[in-house]
Amino acid sequence: MATSRLSLFFTLSLLYLCNMLSFAMAKPANFGRDFRVTWAGSHITELNNGTSLQLLLDQSSGCGFASKNKFMFGRVSMKIKLIAGDSAGTVTAFYLSSETDKVRDELDFEFLGNRSGHPYTVQTNVYSHGKGDREQRVNLWFDPSSDFHTYSILWNHHHIVFFVDAVPIRVYKNNEAKGVPYPNAQPMGIYSTIWNADDWATRGGLEKIDWSRAPFYAYYKDIDIEACSTSDWQSHCSTTASNWWDTPSYQQLGPVQARLYRWVRMNHIVYDYCSDKSRYPVPPTECLAGI
Repeated sequence: MATSRLSLFFTLSLLYLCNMLSFAMAKPANFGRDFRVTWAGSHITELNNGTSLQLLLDQSSGCGFASKNKFMFGRVSMKIKLIAGDSAGTVTAFYLSSETDKVRDELDFEFLGNRSGHPYTVQTNVYSHGKGDREQRVNLWFDPSSDFHTYSILWNHHHIVFFVDAVPIRVYKNNEAKGVPYPNAQPMGIYSTIWNADDWATRGGLEKIDWSRAPFYAYYKDIDIEACSTSDWQSHCSTTASNWWDTPSYQQLGPVQARLYRWVRMNHIVYDYCSDKSRYPVPPTECLAGI
């Protein structure tokens, strides 16, 4: 009975959150209009008049694409169907980046492939003012290769939230007051790649890509961008009053979101840099401040 109640709560919570996160007057992106190929264009196929994509990885190359514009605060989401079957050693990534070398700001979703029958792991990372090494890993509670799921990044003056199907899996708060750099001075572009990372991706590089299963495919659709472009961010995004993503409702997790976040942290997180004493005998400041 307790399990049934938990399942019902979880289902209702998801429905509630999906409704709440449909707040945005979403702007569906079109690949030809809004994005460009960054490498190996022969491995990227536009589908459905540019509203969806197929990315391919084989022994010759992976591939990638990026937004033509950069953005400052907002929400970016995309539906992705990840590599099916034995995906060990592969990485499919969706991230925001300033691409500014030593002072780079970046917010990463990295989907780490695995052997058949084992869960997909999603790694998130936050780079701020050139400082990264803030990895967290969560095992997904579903098969992300059997259907499309929505992955979103909400970025405002107060916090950064990574969502999987409207479930928050990571929160990174603005702790500038405590001396922790926060990405709030550089616009970021939207990027996605698929590539061979079998030197580290699966069990620390112990599991290599089985190239007999190649080529590997990932699929994208419904890329939505609700954010300030670089052309207007100084006048419309430098204050918190003019955009929905900085209104009080989005400055912290709501009660249902907070419960779902705790559920993820209790049941699905498999690595947190804040708890890695071999790397950080003294936890980083943001860990002590509450991320």
